[in-house]
Amino acid sequence: MPVFDLATTELRALNQALHALDKSGASENFEVTNPRGAHAVAVGIDAPVNVTIDGSVGYYCAGMNEKANITVNGNAGPGVAENMMSGKVVIKGDASQYAGATAHGGLLVIEGNASSRCGISMKGVDIVVKGNIGHMSAFMAQSGNLVVLGDAGDALGDSLYEARLFVRGTVKSLGADCEKKEMRAEHIEVLTKLLADAGITDVKPEEFTRYGSARTLYNFNVDNFDAY
Repeated sequence: MPVFDLATTELRALNQALHALDKSGASENFEVTNPRGAHAVAVGIDAPVNVTIDGSVGYYCAGMNEKANITVNGNAGPGVAENMMSGKVVIKGDASQYAGATAHGGLLVIEGNASSRCGISMKGVDIVVKGNIGHMSAFMAQSGNLVVLGDAGDALGDSLYEARLFVRGTVKSLGADCEKKEMRAEHIEVLTKLLADAGITDVKPEEFTRYGSARTLYNFNVDNFDAY
């Protein structure tokens, strides 16, 4: 198993090795030690590789990920898994601002808390946060699922499109055009799978509340002029 010690090896060498992998080949295992808050660790991967990062990382870790399974045994700075396309990213600690921003697919699991703007403009990714999330999370979220086992801060789902938000705890406030929705059988099914994929077995999907778009801001309507 290749091991990259970022205390003695340049980050560029790690990312170049990951980019050189066969896109259709069998899974390989990489270990990264001593990341020491480095930025852009394991970005732009397009291969079915497993990457374990032993320590905390800075900005944009696992950005633009496709196919890879990346685990961070620590905390992550702003923009973790930004624009992810597929694969799985697991943060064992906390995540800073705009985790999973603009991501199109895959699964992002944050085992601690996530800061503000978690899932901003998400476009198909599934995000599961075991702790709490900060204000303005899922702002302009277009599609995908955001699951929060803890509480949500102010303005959840502001200007939401068709992403589905599931919160087990309390929501400080809802953003513009976000409202509480009925939890139907198909949503229980989706949530059951997401919890299982995130390795959560002791929480029932019936404990969550679903939130979604009221669909009043999609197009201009004179009755809604005061929202513009």
